[in-house]
Amino acid sequence: MLDETPELDNPDFMLLRLGRRMRKRAGVLDEWWRYYRGRPPLPELPRKAEQAFLDFQRKSRTNVCRVIANSTVHRLYALGVTADDGTPDEDAARWWQLNRLDSRQNLVWRVAMAQSVGYMLVGEHPTSTEANGRPSPLITAEHPREAIVERDPATGEVRVGVRAIHDDLDGYGRAWVMYDDEIWAYRTKERCTPNRLPWGPDSWEPIDDGVEHDLGRVPLVEFARMPDLGEDPEPEFAGVIDIQDRVNMGVLNRMAASRYSGWRQKTVTGHKFNKRTDPATGLTTVDQPFVPGPNSVWVSEGENARFGQLEATDLRPFLEEHAADIRDALIISETPAYYYAGDMVNISADTIAALDLNHVAKCREHIASFGEGLEDVMSLAAAQAGVERDYTEARVRWARPEYLSPAVRADAATKLKSIGYPLDIIAEDLDETPDRIRRINASAAASALLGASLLPANPAPTAGNTLPDDGGAGGGE
Repeated sequence: MLDETPELDNPDFMLLRLGRRMRKRAGVLDEWWRYYRGRPPLPELPRKAEQAFLDFQRKSRTNVCRVIANSTVHRLYALGVTADDGTPDEDAARWWQLNRLDSRQNLVWRVAMAQSVGYMLVGEHPTSTEANGRPSPLITAEHPREAIVERDPATGEVRVGVRAIHDDLDGYGRAWVMYDDEIWAYRTKERCTPNRLPWGPDSWEPIDDGVEHDLGRVPLVEFARMPDLGEDPEPEFAGVIDIQDRVNMGVLNRMAASRYSGWRQKTVTGHKFNKRTDPATGLTTVDQPFVPGPNSVWVSEGENARFGQLEATDLRPFLEEHAADIRDALIISETPAYYYAGDMVNISADTIAALDLNHVAKCREHIASFGEGLEDVMSLAAAQAGVERDYTEARVRWARPEYLSPAVRADAATKLKSIGYPLDIIAEDLDETPDRIRRINASAAASALLGASLLPANPAPTAGNTLPDDGGAGGGE
C-alpha cells in the first residue's frame, strides 16, 4: 500500500494527489474535446417528436469551436531561440531540429487551445548524444489527460509533476513522479482500462526508490492557455459554448422547417377517404389517392370537395438568426469576423487589419506566456546536454501574428534599410528564422567583399595630383 502521508517530498502521496486531480478534470476535458471536434450534445427536441428528428439531431451540429481554436493556433509559430542579444544559438537550433519542434510545437498549442493546457517533457534522447558524451535532450509533447503539475502557491513555480499513461503492450498503468532532483516510477498492481487509471492507495506499487537527475528543475513544463488570476485555464472557446449549442438548435429548427414546411403543402376537404384495417395489428390506415406528379390529375366525386395549398415557411429568418449567432461567437471569442465571410465582399487590407486588432492582441498575449515556457524547455535541454547556459535570459523568436502582404513587407523593409536599419534586424521583421538570418548576413558580407574587390584600384600619386608640403593647391608658383 502506498504511503498517503500528506508531504510534498512523499512521492506516493503526490502520485495519488495529482493522479486524482487528473481523473477529476478528465470529464471536463472530454466535454471540451467533444466541442472542439464538433460533437457536442445533440440539440433537444419536443417530447412528441417523430423518430425522423433523431437523424436531424446528428446532422444539425455545426462546429464553430474548432474554427475559434485553430484561428489562434495558426497565428502561433515560434521560429527558434536566440541569445539575449538576438544572435543565433547553435546548440538551441540543433536541439530544436533534433526534436522537430517546428511541427511538434503546434501539437502543444492546439491542445492548449482545445483543452486549456498542454505540456512539454524533457528527458534523455535514446539515440543521440552530445560531444561531451551526455545523451542529447528529448523534448516530447504531452496531453493533459496524461500529465499534470503542482505549483508553489507563492511563486507559481512547478514543484512536482506527474505523467501517467496506459501501456498498451502489457495492459498496466505506468506513472512517474518528477521532482527537481529525482524521478520516482510506479506501475499499477493489476491491468486496467486505457481511459480510466485507478487512483487508490492499493492500486499502485513503486518500481524503484527514485532515480536522481541533475536538471535542477522539474522536467515537465506546462503551457496554460491564458488563465485568469486565481482561476484554472479554459479552452479558447470556453466563452461561446452556450452560443455553440444555440447555433446547433437553430440549425435543427431550420432543417425541420425545410423538410416539413419548406414547400407548399396540399390540402383536400370534402372528400371521403377509403380506410383499411389490418387484421393482424388492428391498425386503421387511410388510402391516399392524391399523389403529386407532373402529369397527375386529382379528381374527387365528393359534392363539396375542394383542393388547396398552404404557404411554405419562410427560411430567411432562420438563416439570419444563424448568421447572428455565428457573429456573436466570433465577437465574444475575439476571432476575426472574416472567418465567417457572410456579406463581406472585396474587403480591403485596411479592413482586414482593423478586424484583426483584438485577435492579434490575444495572440500576442499567448506568445508572451508560451515564450516563457519555451525558455524553460530550452533551459532543461541545456541542463540535459551538460551545457552551462541560462536560457531564461534567451529570446524566443516568433512569427508576427498579424498578416501582411509580401508587397507591404517588402516596402517596409526597403524603408527601414534606407534609414540605416541593420540587415539582420530587417530579416527578423520579415519572420526569417535565426539560421536563415545567419545565412543572409553571411551572403550579404560575401557580396560586399566581392563588390569591393572588383572596384578599380586607386591611381598611384603623381606630381599633378599631390598637395605641396605647405598645403597649397600645387602647380606653378
